[in-house]
Amino acid sequence: MPQSEKSSPPAPHPFALALFQPDIPQNTGTIIRMAACLAIPVHIIEPAGFPVSDRAFRRAGMDYLDAATLHRHVAWEAFEDWRRSIGARLVLATTRAATPYARFDFAQGDVLLLGRESAGVPDAVHDRADARIVIPMHPPLRSLNLAVSAAMLAGEALRQLDGYAKVTE
Repeated sequence: MPQSEKSSPPAPHPFALALFQPDIPQNTGTIIRMAACLAIPVHIIEPAGFPVSDRAFRRAGMDYLDAATLHRHVAWEAFEDWRRSIGARLVLATTRAATPYARFDFAQGDVLLLGRESAGVPDAVHDRADARIVIPMHPPLRSLNLAVSAAMLAGEALRQLDGYAKVTE
């Protein structure tokens, strides 16, 4: 996977997914597979709870890894430097948000950030978000599998931004 520590132009896709220090390689592999199928770039913010390598993702991602657009950031600050350099809005999926994702207006160039499976994101990362969205759930249940959440958010963002047209090009 390429390592993205320097500024790069925004992806030709309407938005990107970012994973903050993911814990579970199978979830990350599933998200990468989904993103490859929908032509969505994925940014992995390290350190992860597993080795960030093609081998760690092969089981869940299968042969889709070669079609994925992956960017690694060695730390949160490296990711933030990249994001600020392109002027992308950071949209955080969090159980601490009040705005349901389906009522949120996604914009071209957004970066949708998902936190660690075990702990979400720290307050310092939460505070940097330009917007916070939540997937409403029936109480007392509080969270979905990370890959399921990523798919739901990606589907809504694609719908709003006419991103499905980009997939078929």
